[in-house]
Amino acid sequence: MSLRINDTAPNFTALTTQGSIDFHEWIGDSWAILFSHPKDFTPVCTTELGYMAKIEPEFTKRNCKLIGLSVDPVDSHGKWVADIEETQGAVVKYPMIGDTDLAVAKLYNMLPAEEPGTSDGRTAATNATVRSVFIIGPDKKIKLMLTYPMTTGRNFDEILRVLDSMQLTVKHRVATPVNWKNGEDVIITTAVTNEEAEKAFPGFKTIKPYLRTTKQPG
Repeated sequence: MSLRINDTAPNFTALTTQGSIDFHEWIGDSWAILFSHPKDFTPVCTTELGYMAKIEPEFTKRNCKLIGLSVDPVDSHGKWVADIEETQGAVVKYPMIGDTDLAVAKLYNMLPAEEPGTSDGRTAATNATVRSVFIIGPDKKIKLMLTYPMTTGRNFDEILRVLDSMQLTVKHRVATPVNWKNGEDVIITTAVTNEEAEKAFPGFKTIKPYLRTTKQPG
């Protein structure tokens, strides 16, 4: 069954570099980002995990947990973490799932449900589709899904920007425009009448009846 935005994120139990977890319990009342990798000791993903380690405090400020996934076993992850620290200058402190039976990858539609076997003998090429990002809210609903090709490094500053937008728009009846950054003007949603907007967003600008902007609330 395919996953869509606002579906409940499938729950699972798995071994990680920080012990066994129940995914929904691990998320708790936080936001969470699950990001997956085709294989340990791959070059592009090494840079990605290192960068996420560097900016993890920014996610922590936003009450958001990080968790990585690869189909390789946990002991392999531990060895990879040493390489990441050596080459990227950052210590990976977030957990990494060892999905050796491919169960989580299948659950999240990164591999076909009928995919045979385990992680043994698999290559980065056969795991090419295990390269996704999921943002999951405290309500355990999927808020964003992205899948990248192996040769393109992911932009995790963009993931941070999207998280800022999501957390803002959950609290206020606004949306964020193209290329919006935290602190910039936002759009008042069309569900808000002009009368309501005058009370909630005094001084808002009407560009078109359907396009009204205001200072970022909060």
